[in-house]
Amino acid sequence: MSASATPTLRLERCLESVSPDRYPSKAELLSCLPAELNRFDPIKAWGSLALSAGLSLLAYASGTLIPLQWAALPLWLLYGVVTGTVAMGLWVLAHECGHNAFHPNRRLEACVGFLLHSLLLVPYFSWARSHAVHHAHCNHLEGGETHVPPRSDSRSGQITEDLKRKLGSRRFGLISMLNHLILGWPLYLFFGATGGEDYGRPTSHFWMRSSLEPGQRHLFPPAFRRLMVRSNLGLVAMLLVLAGLSLQFSALRVLGVYGLPYLVVNAWLVIYTWLQHTDLGIPHFSNEHWTWAKGALQTVDRPYGPLLNLLHHGIGSTHVCHHVNSAIPHYNAWRGTAILRQRYPELVRYDRTPIHRALWRIASRCGAVRRSPLDGAFYY
Repeated sequence: MSASATPTLRLERCLESVSPDRYPSKAELLSCLPAELNRFDPIKAWGSLALSAGLSLLAYASGTLIPLQWAALPLWLLYGVVTGTVAMGLWVLAHECGHNAFHPNRRLEACVGFLLHSLLLVPYFSWARSHAVHHAHCNHLEGGETHVPPRSDSRSGQITEDLKRKLGSRRFGLISMLNHLILGWPLYLFFGATGGEDYGRPTSHFWMRSSLEPGQRHLFPPAFRRLMVRSNLGLVAMLLVLAGLSLQFSALRVLGVYGLPYLVVNAWLVIYTWLQHTDLGIPHFSNEHWTWAKGALQTVDRPYGPLLNLLHHGIGSTHVCHHVNSAIPHYNAWRGTAILRQRYPELVRYDRTPIHRALWRIASRCGAVRRSPLDGAFYY
C-alpha cells in the first residue's frame, strides 16, 4: 500500500465507524469548547497583524528593486511565490475580522478587515456574508456556498465524469489544478462557481441578482445592497491606486510587484478551502441527512508545518475548531483543536498526507459525487 493512500483509507474507516446517532448535536459540540477560548488578547491579535503587515511590506518593497528584464524572470517568479505566501497572512486576518474574531470593537474590526481585503482586491462585506452562509451550511449540497460538488446524475456532474474518463486521471488532474488555482477564485467571486443548488447562477459578489427561479433564494438579500456597494467602493479605490502607480512607474512594474503575489495569494486561498472540505472519504449531505454538526465535522485539518502555520496563523491546521466556533481567535484555536480531538477522537479529522500529495489526489480523483446506499450521503 502506498503512503499516500493510507490517510484516505483512514478517513474512510473513520466514516464507516460513525453512525448518524453518534454525531453530537450542535449544542453539545459548541459546549465542549470553553468560553475563555473566545477571549481577546490584544498582544497576540495586534502582534499577528504587525507580523503579517511588516513582512508583507518588506516583501513588496523588494519587488521594486527587481529589474524589468527577461533575465530576471526566475527572480520575479521567486518574488511572487514568497510575497504572495507572506501576504496570505493578511488575508487570513481579514477573514478573522469577518467572523468577529479579531477585536471586540466591531467598528474597528470592520475597518481593519475592510482595509486588508480591499488591498487584496477582495469585496470584504460581500465575501463575509457568503462565507457566513458557507459556515452555516458546510457540506450541504443544496444550501452549501462553496466547494459544493456536482451530483453524478446532474448535467454538470455527467460532464465532469465524462471528462475524467476521456482525459484520464493525469490530464484531468492538471486541468482541475489549473482551473481551481488560477481561475477558481475570480469565477467564484463573479459567478458563484461551486456554490450550492439553492442559489442559482450567477451569484456574483459585485451585483444583486434581480430574479430567481421557483425554489431558489437570494445569497445576498435586497437589504444587503448597501454593504455590497461599500465593498465595491473599496475595490474601486484600490484599482485607482494601482492605476495611478502604473502611470507613475509603469504598468509592467505594477503587474510584477502587485500582480504576481496576487495570483499566489488567490492560489493559497483555494488550496486551503479545497483541502479543508474535499477528499475521497468526505461525505456531502442533502437536505434529508444534513445537520449542522455533521457538516462542520467533515472539515479536515492538515499538516502545513510550523512556517506556514506561523505565516498563515494556523488556518489550515485548526480548521475543524474554526468551523465549530468561528468566533475563536486563531491563537486560541490550537487549544480548541486539542480539546475537540480529545473529546471526539473518531470525528475530528486530521489527514497526515503531505499537502502536495493530498492536493494531487483531490485534483485528479474528485469529480462528481454519488449517493451511498449505506448512509445516504454523497461521496466522490
